[in-house]
Amino acid sequence: MGELPALITDLALILVVAGIVTIVFKRLKQPLVLGYIVAGFLVSPHMPYTPSVVDTADIQVWADIGVMFLLFSLGLDFSFKKIVKMGASPIIAVCTIIFSMMLLGVIVGKIFGWGRMDCIFLGGMLAMSSTTIIYKAFDDMGLRQQQFASLVMSVLILEDILAIVMMVMLSAIAGGSDAGGGQMLSSVLKIVFFLVLWFVVGIFAIPLFLRHNRKLINAEVLLIVALGLCCAMAVFSSKVGFSSAFGAFVMGSILAETIEAEKIIKLVEPVKNLFGAVFFVSVGMLVAPQILLDYALPIIAIVLTILLGQAVMGTFGFMLSGQSLKSAMRCGFSMAQIGEFSFIIASLGLSLGVIGDFLYPVVVAVSVITTFLTPYMIRFATPCYSHLEKRIPDRWIQQLNRISIGHPSTTSHNNNWHTLLLQMLRNTIIYAILSAAATALMLTFFEPFISSLFGAKLKLWANILSGILTILLIAPFLRAMVMKKNHSEEWKNLWNESWYNRVPLLFTVLVRLVIALTFVFTVINHLFHFSHALLISIGLLLIGSIIVSRRIKNRSIRMERMFIQNLRSREIKAQVLGTKRPLYEGHLLDRDVHIAEIQVPEGSKWAGRSLKELEIGSRFGVHVSSILRAGRRYNIPGADDVIFPTDKIQVIGSDDQLKTFNDTITHEVYEDDPDIEKREMKLRQMIIGSNSPFVGKTLSESGIRDAYNCMVVGLEEGKETLSSVAPDYRFSEGDILWVVGETDDITKLLG
Repeated sequence: MGELPALITDLALILVVAGIVTIVFKRLKQPLVLGYIVAGFLVSPHMPYTPSVVDTADIQVWADIGVMFLLFSLGLDFSFKKIVKMGASPIIAVCTIIFSMMLLGVIVGKIFGWGRMDCIFLGGMLAMSSTTIIYKAFDDMGLRQQQFASLVMSVLILEDILAIVMMVMLSAIAGGSDAGGGQMLSSVLKIVFFLVLWFVVGIFAIPLFLRHNRKLINAEVLLIVALGLCCAMAVFSSKVGFSSAFGAFVMGSILAETIEAEKIIKLVEPVKNLFGAVFFVSVGMLVAPQILLDYALPIIAIVLTILLGQAVMGTFGFMLSGQSLKSAMRCGFSMAQIGEFSFIIASLGLSLGVIGDFLYPVVVAVSVITTFLTPYMIRFATPCYSHLEKRIPDRWIQQLNRISIGHPSTTSHNNNWHTLLLQMLRNTIIYAILSAAATALMLTFFEPFISSLFGAKLKLWANILSGILTILLIAPFLRAMVMKKNHSEEWKNLWNESWYNRVPLLFTVLVRLVIALTFVFTVINHLFHFSHALLISIGLLLIGSIIVSRRIKNRSIRMERMFIQNLRSREIKAQVLGTKRPLYEGHLLDRDVHIAEIQVPEGSKWAGRSLKELEIGSRFGVHVSSILRAGRRYNIPGADDVIFPTDKIQVIGSDDQLKTFNDTITHEVYEDDPDIEKREMKLRQMIIGSNSPFVGKTLSESGIRDAYNCMVVGLEEGKETLSSVAPDYRFSEGDILWVVGETDDITKLLG
């Protein structure tokens, strides 16, 4: 056989070293991400005492695939509806933190005399806390069920989303020598256009495809379909000027709204873990010891900037979002590190060739240090608050705790104008984007194709056919743009409330009508050269026909209902299976009391015991509101209800109560059997001899089950099958029994 390609040998080296190092890090209870980075350092050309990777270019390709699948998985955990329901609180916190940390990063880079793009990218890296590392730290420290932890995770989700946008913006800045305001605005509008287009079309088409083929799609097919859609969107994203990672994230967020989302997450996880490991190993391969020595002072300065910056500005951001000083400090201190997205941003800078080679290993070193310090920063928050509380007057603490914008997510806006205009603006933007995309596709691809078929002599008929089909395609969008919300409750209330409201209301219709006419004019003007008067007349006639057409109206309504159903399909499934969180969760009066979902471990000592036996209320002070089991919800369980393994228990209590409850249920489990190899069951033949102690005794009297822990499975009487042995059967000499038991017990019985 021929020699193996370098890619195979490199991959074998990477995975073997990564496996060994991650086992060590697992034993040390450190994040696996750090283990991958260390493994990359060990197999890199910078390490002369260990085998090194031969072809780093191929590994970089695998790493790029890893980034794509990492962001695809992140998109699967993301939901646009969740972001909308969060309200303004986490948005205020994340904007404050990102702006402050980016500014601090730029200042630190300027102090050390680094280039403009180095400073900008450094600011972007410092603004991104690590979701993976923080989640792991909360899990290891038993804090995941506490309220401040859920606040941090909400902000981290938004950070990850803004990181995607930041990557696009940084690419735009790096693409031009002078990133002016016009270029930035153009980039933002381009992001919004394609994001809305992909999401709306994806939510309409992909769930429909999966629903029609649900009977044909098993786990294997679903994995291939999901990864195929991910790669297809990544390619399309790169074709229109974005990164492949951005497209992968968008496709993940689309699939997150489907019923199959949970299945896809489980199926994709091994693929993500494999390629993610290769990516983080490639990160470690870029760490050069000499660079770390040369840049030791900047590394220390950046570490201090992150620790102090997140502790101060993070706390301030969470306070602005409505949290108390203590809760804000716990949140801010928890975010004092950088991780995977910082590496991705650094990789982007290197691939674009706009940052120095030194910046990547510097950021990796900073990430390693801050990751090790993360648990200590989380623990340090409470003592720091206690120390601060003793030295600040009580009235200052009370004033700081009153800094709150409330909870906008639960505030109802009674202003009819505000609600109506917001809904109209949203609908107009969405339908305008869909109309623009459909028009561009028809005039760019379909119209030239039809013209080539008809030939030059029939050019007019080709244009007429193209125009009619284009108008029919966008007609439902144009009608919805003009007519939607014209009969809503807000519109009726404003219309009946005052005569002065009627002119502005009619003006909103006129504005939307002009926008719809613009699309019709564009199509007609592209295909025909009419005079302005004729163009306007035809446009008005077409728009009027679209508005009064019942068929177009029904088409528009059906399309919108289908979209809403697809968007809510995962939520509907959760309601049917009883896994949707209760509505009262956001309305608990005491801010220290909240609901948490805790799973019963498989080997739990609680399994098979009733709530009365466990005395959960008296022991922990929490209330069990629901039990989720096998896709069903059992609300307000009684004292006689029994707990089973893998049950999800929803409990209400304070942070301390929930932590104690979670720690107890996690640790009260049966330990793994160290002698499991000795538990093998053997089937042996036993002949009752004249000297056997069992002669003359019945099966019940023999003690074979009780004394020897063995079981008689049958009596051999020369038949094709064994005869069953009744408990009162009396053994006699010459009986041939077949018994089952563990090896040691069988030996003792036969001995």
